[in-house]
Amino acid sequence: MIGIQDDTHNFQTRTARFVLALCLLLLVLAGSACPRNDKGPGPRVGVSEQPAETKTPVSGATAFNGERAMDHVRKQMDFGPRVAGSAQLGKTRDYIISTFRDSGIKIITDEFNAATPIGDRKMVNITGEISGESKDVIIISSHYDTKLFTNMQFVGANDPGASVATLLEIGRVLGANQQKPKFTYWLVFFDGEEAFCEGWDQCGKPDAPDNTYGSRRYVTQLRNSNELGRIRALILLDMMGYKNLELGRDDMSTRWLQDIVWRTAHDLGYGKYFVDRPEGVGDDDHEPFLRAGIDALDLIQLSGYPYWHRADDTADKVSPQSMKIVGDVVLGSVPRIEQYLESKGR
Repeated sequence: MIGIQDDTHNFQTRTARFVLALCLLLLVLAGSACPRNDKGPGPRVGVSEQPAETKTPVSGATAFNGERAMDHVRKQMDFGPRVAGSAQLGKTRDYIISTFRDSGIKIITDEFNAATPIGDRKMVNITGEISGESKDVIIISSHYDTKLFTNMQFVGANDPGASVATLLEIGRVLGANQQKPKFTYWLVFFDGEEAFCEGWDQCGKPDAPDNTYGSRRYVTQLRNSNELGRIRALILLDMMGYKNLELGRDDMSTRWLQDIVWRTAHDLGYGKYFVDRPEGVGDDDHEPFLRAGIDALDLIQLSGYPYWHRADDTADKVSPQSMKIVGDVVLGSVPRIEQYLESKGR
């Protein structure tokens, strides 16, 4: 009996030690598998990857969705060429207004007749307003018309389909933010940016350019209503959805705005897409604002886009990730722009 009891005791002891060792092993494995509070290296971010894991740029807002923006591009492609004054641009306008209303954004339209080299054209600027604590305004903008071509079917997926789509998605994000912004935001779609003649300056006159009809009208209306002083800064989106995204510094844009946006891109892990090289653009919809003394920035990839004003500026050239990168950077930049403007005062 004593021998049996000793064997039983030894067996029980060995079993207890085995169970204890197994428990310790499970604890170690569980600790290595469970999330920890310390932060390791962040995800690599690239156009071919999903930068959605980057922190949300606007606190409390829904994240920018590149696939949703891509749906907006495809919808514009369904309308076909969208030349100023055309029925197709009218459908695009209705779509923009409907999308903004779905986001709870107040809509303001300004219809006007523009004298063009091919006759008078009805044009309409669209403004979506997000009221802030201050009446001072930051504008984020894009043109929404495509260039007139008679020798090809030009649908303008990147010019301006991507910038229109990105601005619509920025509006959804800002509209979803429950916290009132410090500044009032105007999300503006300019009509008539493109020239009707083949060349930008081919048919223009010093006092009547054949381009930027909508943005020039916008500045004139601001001046006539004594509201020009409310506009503290403008960000223009134009041709920024290319799948091989690389944005240089437009040589007309305001430097402090560029510095904030480029710094934000770096901080969000998108620095390789916002590069420190000059981007020669010439006139664009930001120029009338610059001439009026308003600080403005153009985010545009002109020299590096091989499909500019070609029939193959089609949806396959545009990337949801590129639009998300630009959307994230703009949304991440606006609180810093607000802070800068507040520090400068009036």
